[in-house]
Amino acid sequence: MLEIVTFAGSLRAGSLNRLLTTAASRIAPAGLEIDVFDDLAGVPLFNEDLEAARPDGPGAVQELRRLVMGADGILIATPEYNQSIPGVMKNVVDWLSRPDGSAVLDRKPVAIMGATTGPWGTRYAQKELRHALTAAGALVMPQPMLFIPSAELAFDAAGRLTDAKIQRRLAELLSAFGDWIGLFAPRPSSLVAAEA
Repeated sequence: MLEIVTFAGSLRAGSLNRLLTTAASRIAPAGLEIDVFDDLAGVPLFNEDLEAARPDGPGAVQELRRLVMGADGILIATPEYNQSIPGVMKNVVDWLSRPDGSAVLDRKPVAIMGATTGPWGTRYAQKELRHALTAAGALVMPQPMLFIPSAELAFDAAGRLTDAKIQRRLAELLSAFGDWIGLFAPRPSSLVAAEA
């Protein structure tokens, strides 16, 4: 069983991206268990003084680091603000990329998706997030990509993902992410010894 932690780069209670992470946890294929982290509001702005006072970070940072460290991969749903990632999203990347030498993002498989009410489906935000994560050492899955424009039409009044096409594309992304994680799984020591 692969353990995935997912979160949305939005603090809004009714965020479409938060709904998207919940949908992912509901339709995860066999072999993937997806846990939603929903306390980004508790993650303070990155500050080296806070880090110096407590290298493992404040409470919500500690919890997120613990979840990411124990997970086989990270699934991120990002909104798009002004053709880029929200400040809260960049802040999370900054915290998880520290401290140098023991950052939990280093060599961690990551998949990105995003939903917006606009027409572009978070294309710019995903590009910027991909860049920041790669700079932090994460192994970002290149394909498939999931951009959801006019996302308010994809969910019902109860917040459930009802658009069949998007459900199918989300399921494809999750399945591909399981395969992507498998590419970086440690090889059995017997196989490594045989190759030596």
